[in-house]
Formats: sequence, structure tokens, C-alpha cells
Amino acid sequence: QVQVVESGGGSVQAGGSLKLSCTASGLDFGTYTMGWFRQAPGKEREGVACISTNGGDTTYTDSVKGRFTISRDNAKNTLYLHLNSLKPEDTAMYYCAAGTRFLGCMTRDFDYWGQGTQVTVSS
Repeated sequence: QVQVVESGGGSVQAGGSLKLSCTASGLDFGTYTMGWFRQAPGKEREGVACISTNGGDTTYTDSVKGRFTISRDNAKNTLYLHLNSLKPEDTAMYYCAAGTRFLGCMTRDFDYWGQGTQVTVSS
């Protein structure tokens, strides 16, 4: 049984930082593309950042480039997202997911999802 569990969300002021973590079990972690997605109220879920199986390639949505960093530790079956210089528009539920396709960081290419962790940024 595959389990994906996120942690590290919280409430911060604009300009602050957070570190999200995601552990995945029940799958061969190192063979999956991993990604972080977010969904704000009334909006569609969007890809924030994705990382290839060995961590050698990463992709980010334009709005977070230079502020967020995705990384993974395959030995620990863990995915990370460092969020810096946070803005109120970053407020959303953040989801971790495991998938089979790196290009485009598209929700449709990801098979296993966590329950999400809330990030709230106040101005």
C-alpha cells in the first residue's frame, strides 16, 4: 500500500520561510518523478516544482522561480521543498505526489498523492 505524507506547513508572515517534507512508502521511491503541487481556494491544482528520479533535473512554475527549491533524498524516501521569500499569493494547500513523467510537471502524470499540508502567508 502506497502512502505519501506531507509535513512542515504552517502560518508565516510575508518574506518568511518554510520547509516542507514528504515521505513516501510502499513504492520504489527512487524510480518515481516527484512533485509539489498546490491548490488555493477556488483555483485549480497547479504544479509548483518537480524533480527527476535521481534529482538531476528540476522544474519550477514561473511564480516561484528563485524563491522555492525542490530536492530529494532517495536513501530516506523523502522529498523536500524549501519556500523562501513567501508571498500572500503562495497561500494554498501543498501536495506531494509521485509520478511517472517529469516533463511539464502536470497533475495528470502523477499517480500517488498525499493529503496535503497548509501554507498560509499573511501580509
